[in-house]
Amino acid sequence: MLNDELLAKLNDQMNYEFYSSQVYLSLASYCASESWDGFANFFTVQAEEEKFHGMKMFHFINDMGSRALVTGMKDPETDFRSILETFETAYAHEKEVTRRIYELSDIALGQREHATLQFLNWFISEQVEEEATFDNILQRLKRIGNDSQTLFILDAEMAKRTFAPEAGA
Repeated sequence: MLNDELLAKLNDQMNYEFYSSQVYLSLASYCASESWDGFANFFTVQAEEEKFHGMKMFHFINDMGSRALVTGMKDPETDFRSILETFETAYAHEKEVTRRIYELSDIALGQREHATLQFLNWFISEQVEEEATFDNILQRLKRIGNDSQTLFILDAEMAKRTFAPEAGA
């Protein structure tokens, strides 16, 4: 069974992952309302991935003999002015997720909770990938600037994104 402090933080992070899904749905909604269907798809797929992350934590907590507690979430931001701003928001959000995962890892390390450390290593690797993805798109958007033709090409590229959880996860 997990220590009370670690369990509380894991439950908090699990709920933050579910909140993250809501953040990405809000970003997708903005994109869809502006007829950027590819960017909307990108964020909708990201929302699915975040829900998967939350469920991964849900199952881990329960598998460790503790109880996952799903709680309410704050409302995500809904006011955006541009595609660039949506990706700036997303990148900042992923940096916060990384900070929170590191904090969780520090607690698990301090408690010598090796199973939790091994579990969190997956999330650490995932965050490296997440931050790199958002930084790459953000840099591309900054280079594109107001070039609508190139933005349409990037939108078409984002429409191809899919999510398939890895086997056994």
